Amino acid sequence: MNAKRDITRVAVLMGGFSSEREVSLVSGRDAATALEQAGYDVTAIEVPRDMPALTTALTAANPDVVFNALHGRFGEDGCIQGLLDMMALPYTNSGRMASSLAMDKAVAKKLFSAAGLPVADNIIVSRDDLRLGDPLPRPYVIKPVNEGSAVGVHIVHAGDNPPSLDELDFYVDRPVMVERFIPGREITVTNLGERPLAVTEITTQRDFYDYEAKYADGGSDHVLPADMSAAVYDQFLDISLTAHRTLGCRGVTRTDFRLDGDDIYLLELNTQPGLTPTSLVPEQAAYVGMSFKDLVSWMVENAQCDA
Repeated sequence: MNAKRDITRVAVLMGGFSSEREVSLVSGRDAATALEQAGYDVTAIEVPRDMPALTTALTAANPDVVFNALHGRFGEDGCIQGLLDMMALPYTNSGRMASSLAMDKAVAKKLFSAAGLPVADNIIVSRDDLRLGDPLPRPYVIKPVNEGSAVGVHIVHAGDNPPSLDELDFYVDRPVMVERFIPGREITVTNLGERPLAVTEITTQRDFYDYEAKYADGGSDHVLPADMSAAVYDQFLDISLTAHRTLGCRGVTRTDFRLDGDDIYLLELNTQPGLTPTSLVPEQAAYVGMSFKDLVSWMVENAQCDA
């Protein structure tokens, strides 16, 4: 990858057309502002569902690097990465294969399990299967296989009514993951390339760390560094880096966990974690002495493509 002095023009992709569009707009605008402050010539591009228009905008911008601030489907599942690879444009974070693997929770969990990493019991079912009754003993979690930011996640506790048809409408024509609910502490770790940064514990008054808890002011509290023994702390760092390597990731990733007593469970790995004012990645970067401007500059300087 070129050194920073050879990188002048950066195109920031944001918005898109997934369920996480609004979060992406915040991530993208903040990243664009910080990159301008760092001295880059920045072009912000709101991504339409029109590939000829997008390729025209990218060609006009003629960037040295594309900063991918998209979240959700089509932005972090390998689709946009494939387009950028075809255009031979270096971009931030993981390539198309790692992005696709991480976004498919079922495949990612199989790979994690094969690598000896601890994951919760889970099965893949259809919406119609869910209507027939409990697919696992309660409590369990219902989640889309290929969404982020806890979009569409439901927890079914003992004594709850079955999920309503309105709730299940989100899953029409999509596979559904049903996973054993893991009680305990919500934990996350950021990786910058081969460097796991820190361990954060997340607490919230909501039922779990859902969309509102992630992005609303006051939706959650972050304990950084998490209060735990040095041995357990280091174990989280090691598992996060192993998960990053297992999927072949690069750039920034964030790995989410549950800690139930002494038992660690890897929930998922995010290849396009949020960069909003309430997001965990900028917070962990600041904890290790890296400003937001330094963080996004690092991402640009380490951009690659698989052309």
